Amino acid sequence: MTSGADLRAARTRAGYSLNAMARQAHFTKSYLSMVETGKRLVPPEVVTAYEQVLGAPLAPPATDPVRVAHEWLVSESPIAQQTRSGRRVGASLAENLEHRVVELRHLDDTVSSTNLGPVVTKELTEAQHLLANASFTEAVGRRLFAVVGELAQLAGWVASDAGQYRQAERLYLSGVDAANNAQDRILGAQLLSSLSYQMANVGNPQDAALVARTAVAGAKHATPVVRTLFLERLAWASAKAGEHEDTRRALDEVNDTFERRGPDEPEWVYWLDQKEIDVMAGRCLIQLGRPGDAEPLLSHAIAHYPAEHAREIALYLSWLAESHARAGDTDAAWESLRRARSYASAMPSERADTRLDFIERLLRQS
Repeated sequence: MTSGADLRAARTRAGYSLNAMARQAHFTKSYLSMVETGKRLVPPEVVTAYEQVLGAPLAPPATDPVRVAHEWLVSESPIAQQTRSGRRVGASLAENLEHRVVELRHLDDTVSSTNLGPVVTKELTEAQHLLANASFTEAVGRRLFAVVGELAQLAGWVASDAGQYRQAERLYLSGVDAANNAQDRILGAQLLSSLSYQMANVGNPQDAALVARTAVAGAKHATPVVRTLFLERLAWASAKAGEHEDTRRALDEVNDTFERRGPDEPEWVYWLDQKEIDVMAGRCLIQLGRPGDAEPLLSHAIAHYPAEHAREIALYLSWLAESHARAGDTDAAWESLRRARSYASAMPSERADTRLDFIERLLRQS
């Protein structure tokens, strides 16, 4: 647990005065003084604010996610254990694999694509081998195909983060085939939506918008949060394609749809909350030429983002830097870029590096 003394030591090491910390963390100096000296309990929001300003977590997580990923890579999977005991696969193995997909998906929050990529590839390859060589009932088969589809989506996402765009595209499309075999149209739409996001960033934005619309149209019966995710990616592809009215319409529908969210959402949208919605809205506003409107959305979301999710913070700070740069506040843009570089160093990502290099070029040209 972080103490007031820990906060003070971290601030001092980084060369921040209490005045400077209060100004950047958006708390009063007197309040932070009481927290640092133990006269007030240390609330989580103060710890988060210090981490955001200092550009690094104050303490390592209780469990090292990189170690977890490595242990996963070298350990024997339940698929290998099952196939040794016979070719027939039952519901218990399908359930086990479903849980493993959830664990892998959460590792992506804190483990770099370099470390996570081999782990996901191993799991996907073994699941595909199981489908090709084992026997199972039709119901179990649908669950196994869904596992392969979800692993293909995660593997594609990780490959894209590492800059392996063609490999990511192949993985996404193979996942669509698996989702079709699982008779899971929502999962298929998720794979197409993920592909549209990559296409909007590194391919043809018009094609990306078309694929994103296809995902939305094919997921009419999706839950509200899932539909929100698909609409966000449609808004982004539309913004990148310069389709301003379509972007605004999609963003409006994002807000309306998210308000209808309920308890019965699939696990794979656990991460989509109001912060993520605000970040995407801010990004789209920058594309629409409204950086001043984007800045408060991005700042608020970043201030409340978990510090251990270093890659996402680096990316979101890059958008904050761009909003400052395009609004003419170059000093604030350089400061946001500095903080983004600090977070990026904690969780290497080709996607983040590409964004930060772009922002630096933008600032040097201004």
